[in-house]
Amino acid sequence: MELGLVVLWMAVFLLLGFAALPLSAWLLPETEYIGFAIPLALAVVGVVAHLVGQVAFGWPALLAGLAVLLALSVTAAGRTEVDLDPDRLTEYGLVFVAAFSLVVVIRGIDPSVAPLPVAVGEKFLDFGLLNTLERSGSLPPESMWFAGESVKYYYGGHLLVSLLSTLTGTSTAYAYNLGLAGVYATLLVTAYALAASIVRPYDVSRWAAGAFGAFFVGVASNLETALRLAAWLLPDGAAEPLASWAGMDAGVAAWSPADFSYWDASRVIPVEPGNPDSGFTAATEFPLFAWLNGDLHAHMLSQPFMLLVAGLLLAFWRSPARHRRLLLFGFLPPLVGFLGFVNLWSLPTALGLTALTVFFVPENPLELLPSAVRSRLLPLADRGRVHDEVSRLIFAALSVAVVALGAVVWTLPFWAAVVLGTPDQSVGYWDQWTPLGPLVVVLGGFLVAIGFYLARALREQDARARLGLVLGACFLVVGVATVLGVAAVGVALPLILGGWWLLDREAVGFETVLVVAGAGLVLLVELITIEGERFNVIFKPYVHVWLFWAIGAAVALPRLASGWPHTDGIDTDRLQRVGTVLAAVLVVLTVPYAGFALQNHVDTGTRTTDEVGTTLDGTAYLEVHFPAEAPAIRWLDTKQGQPTILTTAPAGYRWNPAEGDGSAAPASLTGLPTVAGWSHEAQYRGDAVYNERVGDVHTMYGGEAETQRRLLAEYGVEYVYVGPAERNSPYFEVTVGELDAVTVAQSWEDVRIYKVDQAALGN
Repeated sequence: MELGLVVLWMAVFLLLGFAALPLSAWLLPETEYIGFAIPLALAVVGVVAHLVGQVAFGWPALLAGLAVLLALSVTAAGRTEVDLDPDRLTEYGLVFVAAFSLVVVIRGIDPSVAPLPVAVGEKFLDFGLLNTLERSGSLPPESMWFAGESVKYYYGGHLLVSLLSTLTGTSTAYAYNLGLAGVYATLLVTAYALAASIVRPYDVSRWAAGAFGAFFVGVASNLETALRLAAWLLPDGAAEPLASWAGMDAGVAAWSPADFSYWDASRVIPVEPGNPDSGFTAATEFPLFAWLNGDLHAHMLSQPFMLLVAGLLLAFWRSPARHRRLLLFGFLPPLVGFLGFVNLWSLPTALGLTALTVFFVPENPLELLPSAVRSRLLPLADRGRVHDEVSRLIFAALSVAVVALGAVVWTLPFWAAVVLGTPDQSVGYWDQWTPLGPLVVVLGGFLVAIGFYLARALREQDARARLGLVLGACFLVVGVATVLGVAAVGVALPLILGGWWLLDREAVGFETVLVVAGAGLVLLVELITIEGERFNVIFKPYVHVWLFWAIGAAVALPRLASGWPHTDGIDTDRLQRVGTVLAAVLVVLTVPYAGFALQNHVDTGTRTTDEVGTTLDGTAYLEVHFPAEAPAIRWLDTKQGQPTILTTAPAGYRWNPAEGDGSAAPASLTGLPTVAGWSHEAQYRGDAVYNERVGDVHTMYGGEAETQRRLLAEYGVEYVYVGPAERNSPYFEVTVGELDAVTVAQSWEDVRIYKVDQAALGN
């Protein structure tokens, strides 16, 4: 294990957070601003580096980002008081170090950045993005899978890891896994801080709320593993109906803990509920699964910044009008723009959360307007509740429009180079509703905590709203909706309406804004879809639902366990007992996955480290699993710049040379652009454009000599890779080496790399 690198990367993250403390204290008053400092520092560096990187990426962009961060912090230090409480600093530092160390252990056992059959997921895409950024002198980077064109993917999180790689002098092979550890640790620190910040006005332990926040965001799972354990303990006759209701596989009744797979809990909700025989399920991931799986993917890299957006909105919720204007129109737009640059799917969620916050903020949001305009509009809002709601709605919509415009302006180069020109995708109504069982499996733990919390809040406001009555009414709504085939309406609507009613009366706080936002997302993905993207339409928003409801539950449980609400005529001791038992039960139901998954990971995740020892080198598997190609790929990796290479276009996510599938390994593992890589490029650029390139690849390898020369010149190919996959390809017979302009650059037993003399191609 490379312990020196581990300590170095921990120190860099913590030092960046320390540098951002004055800025965080200024922007996020009345919060646990220490816990927001690291993601805030990363966001500032990312925004600035992206803009400067259009001219010069690498050290110039990094230094510019650091300089702006320090300048902002120096300015902020003169405007606010920073409490450098050693106990608080140690508290948040320990949370970060513990989370970082957990992922280091996980990735040290199974560090491989590989496709099937060695690993599974999007690792080749993520590592390829990291490598092409490392080789880029300016942004946007050249696509490693579509030579000559820029990347058509949101790469903001990879940009940050690349900058940290530059700052620490770490190669991408190690930066990949260390970046994973740093982002996870940042996520848990931010979750801890957000939950602890929300409970500040409440008479509960901020430590307990923070611990629940970190647990539910980063350690807890959905209920799938608990249900498997229940089915294992129950008689077969009882287990099978339970499994069927939950949408779990038919063999669950015969399952035992020895059959545990970390993958099962991440695939619960069917993509086509009306076609149960399809067997195709969406990814309903939670952070622990994602980091066990080990992709350095956009939906993971964006999570700390989504919680940072929530933190800024919480500060907006509690600040005076002048500071609200600064947050809403000054600092939120670049942060939201950067969040979209990291993960485009997060942008609408951040804007939606902004709209809800502005709409529900306790003080009338019209106070943000200039005095001349405000004096004319406030009397309209004072005419009654309807006028007040309408004025809030209009102002929320206008505010979001301003934030969205600012977000695009701050990240305009990304939109111009990456987003524009992508294939059009139609949005339509989706008429296949998710059954109740899978919804409960994925979100049931949070629903119980949040449901009890809102029910108690209703009881505090109205003595007639007894707990049994409220919960009974909710169960009735869910039952009717399920019978009608629209279970998500029954789940989401009571949360939305109940939360709205309570927020309107200021009976609850910002945690309920997060609850309503999550419920809206649950309902939204049932109503709409994007052509060809149903998997992602469920997957990407549910990541945000998990974050929002995890924080909501983290706030709810300590309050419930404290005996809240403290209302006359209610037995507080009984409420405390019920709340404490509820918290304990939810922890017990959501923690088994972590125990099984970590043990299983240790037992089965050592296919590489059995040979090379524990390491964070993401490419160490090469010599173990692909010894025939390892030296050739290592040789290519030594080439300077980004010379174009030619490799066979892969058929899928497998690196299977015997079947002619090289999985674009030389390009992904080096950052050198290949003419046509994975079929993801068809999604980014269109099927016709991608398929034309694939055909050209086949021709360059084995077409007519004249056409080969023309295409090699057209694409500027400098190196031709001929390995087992190319020789076993069913689409061509390799003849490119017979051209006069092509000579052997390097040769090994199973791989030959040719050098193309571009000047000689026209002869």
